[in-house]
Amino acid sequence: MADIASLEKMRQYFSTGVTKTYAFRKEQLQKFKASILKHEQELYDALYADLKKSPEESWVTETGLVISELNAAISHLRGWMQPERVSTNLLNLPSRSRVMREPLGVVLIIGPWNYPVQLLLNPLIGAIAAGNCVVLKPSEFAPASDAVMKKIIEEVFPPEYICYVQGDGASVIPAMMNNFTFDHVFYTGSTMVGKIIYKMAAERLVPVTLELGGKSPCVVEEDANINVAARRIAIAKFSNCGQMCVAPDYVLVHQSVKDKLVEALKKTADQFFSADPQQSYNYGKMINAKQFDRVCGYLNNGTIVYGGKTDKDNLYISPTILTDVPADAPIMQEEIFGPVLPVIPFADAAEAQAIIAKHPNPLAFYIYTASSATANEWLQAVPAGGACVNNSSWHLTNHHLPFGGRGFSGTGQYHGKFSFDTFSHKKAVMKTPTWFDPAIKYPPFKGKLKLFKWVIR
Repeated sequence: MADIASLEKMRQYFSTGVTKTYAFRKEQLQKFKASILKHEQELYDALYADLKKSPEESWVTETGLVISELNAAISHLRGWMQPERVSTNLLNLPSRSRVMREPLGVVLIIGPWNYPVQLLLNPLIGAIAAGNCVVLKPSEFAPASDAVMKKIIEEVFPPEYICYVQGDGASVIPAMMNNFTFDHVFYTGSTMVGKIIYKMAAERLVPVTLELGGKSPCVVEEDANINVAARRIAIAKFSNCGQMCVAPDYVLVHQSVKDKLVEALKKTADQFFSADPQQSYNYGKMINAKQFDRVCGYLNNGTIVYGGKTDKDNLYISPTILTDVPADAPIMQEEIFGPVLPVIPFADAAEAQAIIAKHPNPLAFYIYTASSATANEWLQAVPAGGACVNNSSWHLTNHHLPFGGRGFSGTGQYHGKFSFDTFSHKKAVMKTPTWFDPAIKYPPFKGKLKLFKWVIR
């Protein structure tokens, strides 16, 4: 645990200005990348132990995304740090204006257990690039990944610069936040805990980024390519055993193609994970017994048309498809965060939109259709943190796109330059020459109203 004395040392270290230079920031990013690659196999082993992820899945969804973020930050850091020249209005001519991005200070990053490496380290990249000191709090529920990341961080960074804090989040985080004023808090996790973080931050007027979750809907229209839709929905829903914040939470499918989609999803799941997913190289497990029990509770919320097999000793829940799901069933009230997919037919867009509106502002929204006009109508109709047309979840892998939620699914954005901006303060700077100093700007003002109206408009 980082005690207050340790946090104050971080504040003092930041105050020296050492973290602000381009050379320092780039060096830290390069050392960080080298250490991750050095411990690549250990990360694979840890992610398998925690979540039964294969090395391939770990690279695509965890380690590789971190390396990609690092590569982008290293390549573009100098440009990101350059002041941005902006126009100056008539009132202030001949002044020159620019926006400087300066580091916030000492920031706190709190990571989750479902993607324990990527979702802790990617925000760290943005915070380092922006010139901050960082307290990192990983999830205690992914202990193998936690241990390897601790080794990586402490191998590369001194604790007064990057402090790695382990332990029970319910006690460690309040002990820090209630006794030390961070300059920013970045939290990824559940909406319930996000509210607690937000409240603690508000007591000290600390700005926050909340990357939460929610019920991300997936709509399949009657003109969709059903086989492609089934593959892209299945890989996003059942990857990481469904423990993904942007997984399609439920599918709304036009009633005319519902049966065709269900059959395609069954066939696809067999192709991806075999007839016995528990033995599949490509299929994971639930993180712990608590999450296993919670997701198993949804299995009686509809008709199981595929899967439904469980093994608590091995934290295994098979890829499962439910139909005949009542609108008021628990599975339709809470984020599923597991490999159970409700498939619900709709007759028209209004009916589907009414279902989506019960859980507004999802983290993600997916629409499958062959019509660009239909896709645009859905994108306009459903406010969401992010969206894909004829795809699911993969938008988060593009660091050129901002990633984040809205409303109950989160606040703020990151990835690529958006991470750099999140951990930077945009300082407005106006430089005015002294050779031009017209009397109109100063009292007496009487009789100048008409001129003021011409200048300020």
